[in-house]
Amino acid sequence: MEKTKTSTIGKPTDRGYTLIELALVVLLIGLMLFIAAPRVRDTLVNDSLKEAVRKITGASRELRAEAVRQQADHILHLDLNGRAYWTYTADMTPEKQYERRKDAVRLPDDVKIADIAQAGQEKKSDGEATVTFFKQGYAQPVIIHLVREDRFFTLFFSPFLNDVKTYERYVEYGEISYAATQ
Repeated sequence: MEKTKTSTIGKPTDRGYTLIELALVVLLIGLMLFIAAPRVRDTLVNDSLKEAVRKITGASRELRAEAVRQQADHILHLDLNGRAYWTYTADMTPEKQYERRKDAVRLPDDVKIADIAQAGQEKKSDGEATVTFFKQGYAQPVIIHLVREDRFFTLFFSPFLNDVKTYERYVEYGEISYAATQ
């Protein structure tokens, strides 16, 4: 009795993938990562404007906590022209404050403090300004606008909330109550 041969086309085999097929897949994935990874990394990790926002926000959280813990008013001092900030307590001597100024945190070169709006005062776009964090746990209400090229970030220091509200656009004082609900 003669056996008939059947076709194996379209039927699963136990053979697996060849080394060439695996190498081609690895090469294609590597090529996609090579093209996409720098853009993703630059957007997520190296965004200097977001880095500046994170630094100032972190400093403000730390100052608010330290003010309550040490029962002393703490101050965030911003140099708009020098693109830097430093911190000190309200009871520090001028000499000690000057020492703290020498250790100022510099913003990235392409980030600038566009202006600062404090309640009841004119908006400042140059010079220096301060934000006070009081020992009772509240902060002076302030809006800081940071800019990089044509992108703005707004930081709103709420007097009674522990957090700094951030907006990825330019927000005025009058818009804050409306913007906070969005």
